[in-house]
Amino acid sequence: MRILIACEESQAVCKAFRKLGHEAYSCDILDCSGGHPEWHIKGDVLEQLDKGWDMIIAHPPCTYLTVSGNAWFNVEKYGDKAIERTKSREEAIEFFMKFVNAKCDKIVIENPIGVISSRYRKPDQIIQPWQFGHPYTKSTCLWIKGLPLLSHTNVLEKPTTGWLNQSFTPSGRYGGFNGKFSGSSERSKTFQGIADAMAEQWG
Repeated sequence: MRILIACEESQAVCKAFRKLGHEAYSCDILDCSGGHPEWHIKGDVLEQLDKGWDMIIAHPPCTYLTVSGNAWFNVEKYGDKAIERTKSREEAIEFFMKFVNAKCDKIVIENPIGVISSRYRKPDQIIQPWQFGHPYTKSTCLWIKGLPLLSHTNVLEKPTTGWLNQSFTPSGRYGGFNGKFSGSSERSKTFQGIADAMAEQWG
């Protein structure tokens, strides 16, 4: 299959699909850090959505979407900064919906728990790293079209610690539009166990 991994510079998901023989490409406004630039499309991912992909797996930026940042939208407390942040949230929602409405039969969109659940719809599934062999908690929502739910592959005892102080204001996913949501953070990278499960079950 030809697969687009949108807003991914780490290439974790891309390489997992490549390992199984699929023609997968990561796409981001940043250079890739996964070691395979030949599998990376650097640029605006929206320009790639209509190129006949068999599957799109998207990791749109979560900076303005996650619930952990809601306090920063208080206009009385933060004034113009909160107004600007609200504008950025609307732009982030619009960007997210570009993937929802992409012309592709198989689409998965990943994001933390956030405003999308109320502005669009609740996710089809919420997964955790500890369900795929990693001893951390990090609630990850999946909106899925044309594919089954992701089955857990290596369920560990539920840990009490989160991944990289998850309660801190998130730095967000890589790869936005017009460079607005650019950033590199370990918090944003896909766990290998989850990436492998995606490739093995959806590929």
